[in-house]
Amino acid sequence: MRLPAPERREQLLEVACEMFAERGFHTTSMDDIAVGAGVTKPVLYQHFPSKRALYLELLDNVGNHLLRAITAATERATTGRERVEQGFHAYFEFVTENRSEFRLLFGASVRNDVEFAEIADHVIEQVAVAVTTLIDIEGSSAHRAVLANALVGIAEATSRRLLSDPDAEADPQLLASWLAELAWFGLRGVRAEELSPTDAR
Repeated sequence: MRLPAPERREQLLEVACEMFAERGFHTTSMDDIAVGAGVTKPVLYQHFPSKRALYLELLDNVGNHLLRAITAATERATTGRERVEQGFHAYFEFVTENRSEFRLLFGASVRNDVEFAEIADHVIEQVAVAVTTLIDIEGSSAHRAVLANALVGIAEATSRRLLSDPDAEADPQLLASWLAELAWFGLRGVRAEELSPTDAR
């Protein structure tokens, strides 16, 4: 079926995301993607000049999708505890509903390529920056940034287990509740950092 160009582009991105997530960047060819999408390879090249360009656009799209989900969820919250829980919920909901996107962003293909890794790291940093605004403690911005990256690490590790272990809990709301409790009471116990002897000089 002949699709309008924007719809065709979206279809190609969806098919490519599934294939890259399952097979990896190097194993997946443009021929594979064209066949999977039911188009000829020239049609695929009309939208994407190369496999690398296609993969880079996918990484950008996935990163923006995740960041928008977290931002939208936390903006609706009215308390600090609720913001933390809604942030976790948005993250886990993204993972459960977009498993291929998560695998694409955090898979081995990304870490094996410097350019891909830079994009993935930028996405993680943006998420951590967003989480930093949810942390209400007395302390420096550097202190909050470290805690934010730790929370993002918790979410990523939990998501990896969710996708790899068939017995792992997969309910986004329940996971968010469990980890928000851990994070919230942990953050409540954080004190403003004291100057070390070196800093005090």
